[in-house]
Formats: sequence, structure tokens, C-alpha cells
Amino acid sequence: MRIGELAARASVSVRALRYYEEQNLLTAERSSSGQRHYPDSAVDRVQLIQHLYAAGLTSRTIVDLLPSFETGEVWAATLDRLSAEQKRVNRKIGELVGIRDRLDVIITKATEAKIAGRSCRD
Repeated sequence: MRIGELAARASVSVRALRYYEEQNLLTAERSSSGQRHYPDSAVDRVQLIQHLYAAGLTSRTIVDLLPSFETGEVWAATLDRLSAEQKRVNRKIGELVGIRDRLDVIITKATEAKIAGRSCRD
């Protein structure tokens, strides 16, 4: 598939795909006219990259860890890094849960005030 189709199927921009190539996260075959062509599996790879970025991993870390995500095999040298990233993600999840809980309290109070006929400040 060509770059535009991959971008659409993976819900990312063409610019993002070019960046992933620059960072060695994604590779494409080139046609004789220089157009990029990707296998169908590239959609899953791009979505994985997006998730790893969303979790806060850097492109350098993702490059190092992608083989383990794809094969399920982990080299001893990679295990410590995976464990460290897992701990960091768990801390982030805890922080996000705390923020969500605070939002829940605020929303509940605002909803109760609205039901009781009191005004809510914007």
C-alpha cells in the first residue's frame, strides 16, 4: 500500500509516517519512481508506535524495543529496559487515575449543584 493509504488506515498523518522512517521505526520498499510501498502489517506497526509514543517512550527507546514487541523474544540486555519502562508507565497510569478521580469529584459536585438549582461557575 502507498503512504497515503497507510496514513488513512492507521489514522496518522503522512508526515508522521515520514518521521517514523527518519527515526528507523518504519521501512518502506521504493518503486522505480521512488514511491513508498508498505506491507499490510505496517498498519499494526504504526499503531504500536503510536501507542508507545502515547505512553511516553522516545523514538530511540522504541527502536530498541520494537523487535521484542514484534517477536515476543526478549534479550537479557533489553529486559531491564522493558521493566523500567513498565514501571514508568505504571507510575503515569497512577497519576492519570488520580487526575481522573479529582475530575470525577468536581463533576459530581457540579452536577449535584445543578440538580439542586444552584449555579455553577464557568
